[in-house]
Amino acid sequence: MLIVLCWNLSGQTSHVFAAKAAKFTPQQIVEKADRIRFPAEGFQVDIKVTTTGPDRDPEVKQYRVLSKGNDRTLLMTTAPAIDKGTILLMRDHDLWAFLPNLSQPVRLPLSQKLTGEVANGDLARANFTGDYEPTLLRTETIGKENYYLLELKASRRGVTYHRVLYWVNQANYRPFKAEFFTLSNRLIKTCHFRAYQNFGNTIRPTQLIMEDALHKEGRSVMDYSGMRLRKLPDKTFTKNYLKKLAR
Repeated sequence: MLIVLCWNLSGQTSHVFAAKAAKFTPQQIVEKADRIRFPAEGFQVDIKVTTTGPDRDPEVKQYRVLSKGNDRTLLMTTAPAIDKGTILLMRDHDLWAFLPNLSQPVRLPLSQKLTGEVANGDLARANFTGDYEPTLLRTETIGKENYYLLELKASRRGVTYHRVLYWVNQANYRPFKAEFFTLSNRLIKTCHFRAYQNFGNTIRPTQLIMEDALHKEGRSVMDYSGMRLRKLPDKTFTKNYLKKLAR
């Protein structure tokens, strides 16, 4: 093992990085972390997003998500009442929005803001497997835990983020933190995975904290509840079915 000490301006050690061969490939590490975040089977979960910032009252929005794998998701707004009935459908690489006042679905980018610091893709296509090419940069010690630090680069156009730095616990493959970057390599926000609980028969993060990189006080907290496995037929993830739900 190669230990590298990084010094800050005061001469004190700020981080310790350990270059160590991983037991699994970078792709396998990302897959393991994805399976901790969400089941591979069909499932349902409720999400409450609370956004706060300077000089603004907290804003709360709630969603119900039906998902099957990494390429089929139905996102229904359940609160506030003024937004109720808005539905997003993600199938393969396409994202569609059905609004109560429009007769036809509208195609949306995954990177577009949904609410606060949360993009459409953060809820509709939250897994990293399949969308990014991962590289293991190093292992990093934070506190008493060791983490894999991976760099994820978009494998195609149209994904939510161009580049991601992703910290995954070396012992149990639980996600710890992710930093998201634009095409120009500008950090736009940081996500912290918190409140691990037994959730859907697996220990999962039940709270994600999204922090704005430019406005440090701006954040959105995503609280997950009521996760359960569901058998979801393919017809659930079609535009025709989406129209029936919106009636």
